[in-house]
Amino acid sequence: QVQLVESGGGLVRAGGSLRLSCAPSGRTRSTYAMAWFRQAPGKEREFVATINWGGTTTYYAHSVKGRFAISRGNAKNTVYLQMNSLKPEDTAVYYCAAVEDEERVSFYIEYGREEVYDYWGQGTQVTVSS
Repeated sequence: QVQLVESGGGLVRAGGSLRLSCAPSGRTRSTYAMAWFRQAPGKEREFVATINWGGTTTYYAHSVKGRFAISRGNAKNTVYLQMNSLKPEDTAVYYCAAVEDEERVSFYIEYGREEVYDYWGQGTQVTVSS
């Protein structure tokens, strides 16, 4: 069983920055593509950003492009989400997700769909005050 553990959420003022981290634990492999989704109160969960296993390809939601950056750490399965120029509308619970086999799920086409991902974290709250 694989667990994803997120950290780094909190309260920040508009215009500020936060960095989220996510690391798998348990019976892990070393070939996960990883992503961040978020869910605001009263809304459906939505895709934020994703990075392939090799760390060479990233995709972003239009609403965060240019402000957020996803990256992998030296421990390759650790993934970060650097969030800059935060806005009140970024307030949400942020979830880390991982998929084991990029080819099986047509990752480079389907990366924005929740169904692609095998594992999910519990979520970390990000609140941006105006």
